[in-house]
Amino acid sequence: MLNIRRSKDRGHANHGWLDTYHSFSFAGYYDPDRMGFRDLRVINEDRIAGGGGFGTHGHKDMEIITYVLDGALEHRDSLGTGSVIRPGEIQKMSAGTGILHSEYNGSPSQEVHLLQIWLLPAQKGIAPGYEQKETRIAEKPGQLHLIAGPAPGTNAVKIHQDVNLYAGIIEPGETLTHKLDNNRHAWVQIARGAIAIDNIPLEAGDGIAISGESGLTITATERAEILLFDLN
Repeated sequence: MLNIRRSKDRGHANHGWLDTYHSFSFAGYYDPDRMGFRDLRVINEDRIAGGGGFGTHGHKDMEIITYVLDGALEHRDSLGTGSVIRPGEIQKMSAGTGILHSEYNGSPSQEVHLLQIWLLPAQKGIAPGYEQKETRIAEKPGQLHLIAGPAPGTNAVKIHQDVNLYAGIIEPGETLTHKLDNNRHAWVQIARGAIAIDNIPLEAGDGIAISGESGLTITATERAEILLFDLN
């Protein structure tokens, strides 16, 4: 079964400094039929204007992933972490028992374009944690790279949930396949470009939920960058 979430149908808010689209219910956008998919709770596509950002605020019991597409996002948190997240990197923050952080665009003019992702943790009350790594997906296009999971590799961060997150860059005409084990589900988010899954055309901002299938075949109809969540 495939369930398409078109970009144009997402929740949307423009605060001037922040132009944001919500694949699932978030903040002032509420849709009882769009409360997440499996353990995937939030996919927000954010564009933060130069000098804009989120002031210090708190999170608890959530696995939060930041994936920057353009620009650079500066991060500070109550663990003492200070970093800059750029394209080709992934940042994970395990909120656990509670964490305070801020995120902002340090450039006065260049926009930051990013995906912010929230996953429900397998266990509440864990110690807060932070991790950031290079994904290196641009070095090997045409394949899916694990960038987050419960047992991560060299270029993947650890998350406290039975979810494997893959990313890939696909050139026009290339095809990728991904097998789904029994009782596994998938969500594919198109970050850039255009693809087709089972001959269904999908463009940047679109997402698709996949259940009850043994796998999926992804073909790029133009150069594309995608995220694939393999979910329990």
